[in-house]
Amino acid sequence: MKVLLKSSYLRYLLLTALLIVSSEGFAQFGRGQQGFGGRGAYGYGRQRSTIPQATETPKKEEPKTAAELVDGEMPAIAEALELNDFEVAVLSSVLKKYVQERIEAQILKLPPEKMREVYEKITERQDEELKAGLPLEKYEAFVELQKNGVAKTIKNNKKKKKKRKKDKG
Repeated sequence: MKVLLKSSYLRYLLLTALLIVSSEGFAQFGRGQQGFGGRGAYGYGRQRSTIPQATETPKKEEPKTAAELVDGEMPAIAEALELNDFEVAVLSSVLKKYVQERIEAQILKLPPEKMREVYEKITERQDEELKAGLPLEKYEAFVELQKNGVAKTIKNNKKKKKKRKKDKG
C-alpha cells in the first residue's frame, strides 16, 4: 500500500511539474504552434505580417462643378421663390453660367481688390440677364433670397401664407 501511495504521489508531483514547465515554455515562445510560436524568426517579439496590408489613402474631394453646385441648390431656391418649370430653367442656366465664371476667377487667384472688381462685374451681368429672363416680382424675390438666405425666405413665405389664410377666414 505504501508503494502504491508513493507512486500516485510521485505521479501527481510529476504531472504538476510537467504542467508548470510546459506553461512556462509556451509563455516563452508564444502559443507553442508551428515550432517556436509561428512568429517570424524564433517567435521573439512582434514581427511584421507577411501579408501586405491594404492601406486606403483618403481621396481628396474633387471640387464641385458649377452645374453640380447649382443643381444642388435649385430645389430649395425653386421652393422658396415658388418658381414654375420655365422660371427654374431660366434661373438655373443663368446661375450655372455665372457660377462657372466665379469659379474661373477663383482659379486665377487675383489680388483681393481685383477679385472684388471681377465679382462685381459678374454680378452685374447676372442681374441684367435675370431681369430679362424672369418676371419682375420673381427677380425681386430672388434678390431678397440672396440677402436673407433660402431658409429664412421659405420661413417668411409660410408666415405670409398663414396670414393670408387668417385674413380670408
